[in-house]
Amino acid sequence: MSKLAVVAIGGNSLIKDEAHKSVPDQFAAVRETAVHIADMIDQGWNVVITHGNGPQVGFILLRSEYAHNVIHTVPLDSCGADTQGAIGYMIQQALHNEFSRRRIQRQCVTVVTQVLVNKDDPAMHNPSKPIGSFFKEEEARAKMAQESWAMVEDAGRGWRRVVPSPQPQEIIERDAIEALIKSGFIVVAVGGGGVPVVQDETGNLAGVEGVIDKDLASSLLATTLHADLLLISTAVEKAFLYYNTPNQRDLATITLSEARRYYEEGHFAKGSMGPKVRAIINYLEQGGRAALITMPETIGKALSGQTGTWIKPD
Repeated sequence: MSKLAVVAIGGNSLIKDEAHKSVPDQFAAVRETAVHIADMIDQGWNVVITHGNGPQVGFILLRSEYAHNVIHTVPLDSCGADTQGAIGYMIQQALHNEFSRRRIQRQCVTVVTQVLVNKDDPAMHNPSKPIGSFFKEEEARAKMAQESWAMVEDAGRGWRRVVPSPQPQEIIERDAIEALIKSGFIVVAVGGGGVPVVQDETGNLAGVEGVIDKDLASSLLATTLHADLLLISTAVEKAFLYYNTPNQRDLATITLSEARRYYEEGHFAKGSMGPKVRAIINYLEQGGRAALITMPETIGKALSGQTGTWIKPD
């Protein structure tokens, strides 16, 4: 059986910059990434694709906000499900066309994925993940009073809603994802970290207002599928120590112990590389075989050992 890779697509693979945010722009970006994923499949890899959805959820919330006097607003868990379908559709179509061009007899499907979180997770009582639009302080105060939102001032740019970011515990559709992989499908799953759900005493699930880190969910998926590789694509070719300083040094191959030490020393920023390295540490600690950080366009070179940051067990 082919080696299995979980490939986590970063936001830069969907939205290049502020000037390219429309749906056609996103399609164009996904088509570029599809070429690199098809290259992996051509090399014999079986692939499960995960992706971010932060900007897209923000767009839905903004539309919902503008239209709230006309039609009902959209709950955050539904926003997550909506974007899994929409982004999955883009990836499916891009890969279908790329497979057709290369005469690869494969098909891509999307699984709208629920991810179980603990209702007693401390994060549920400590909202910290900014989402949606910026508001003036007066508007924010009104939102907090009327909607019971938690909001914070964000680096002088305005006030933003913050929601919990709990730890992923279980991929609810895991067995369906595995069955599709074994049947030869390329699967898109846990988009945006998956829709966070909690379980009651009778086993019933319910969505909650929160956002799961997509790299942590990808790590959990890679662990539970016993994937051979967790590949996290991002905006840089490699990870670095002392990033953006005169002492900057790129990392080619490091061990789990080294990754853990560099993470604890604070080399990886909390809002960017930090969650990616944390996710990789989790995966390797649970028996993962290898992890790779690189840009979408350098995936081929990185897989052949020419670039990227490889992190391997001790």
